Amino acid sequence: MTTPETQRLINKAEKLCEQRGARLTPARREVFEILAGQDGAIGAYDLLDKLKGAVPNAKPPTIYRALDFLQEQGFVHKISSSNSYVLCSHFDHHHPVQMLICERCGSVQEIQSDGVYDALRKQAQSHGFTVASQTIEAHGLCHHCQANA
Repeated sequence: MTTPETQRLINKAEKLCEQRGARLTPARREVFEILAGQDGAIGAYDLLDKLKGAVPNAKPPTIYRALDFLQEQGFVHKISSSNSYVLCSHFDHHHPVQMLICERCGSVQEIQSDGVYDALRKQAQSHGFTVASQTIEAHGLCHHCQANA
């Protein structure tokens, strides 16, 4: 069952796709909806298992094509350290990405620290390098897991 918040996010993604001339196909929409309902990150094959509930003939290329599209649109972030995916918390604009990843419960919190990005960009410029995109993954324990340790 789709929650009101998930439906709001889907509507927002559909509107952005329409503005960008991109197509949110039924499979892409379903993957987006699954990600919107997740508390933490999820791997591609776990996504595929969930997708098969709505698209029984879905195969690995189906999920990877959908994830590629969702990443290109900025709707999803890939967490490289765990090879998993999480819905972007503010996908209506391009931004540097910093993730706080709990090693105990797997929760993922997206934060945006312009100071971190500015420091990185300035250091890169001093080396003659231009930063096109930036993702930082910080691993540790979330507040809840620290309290229950």
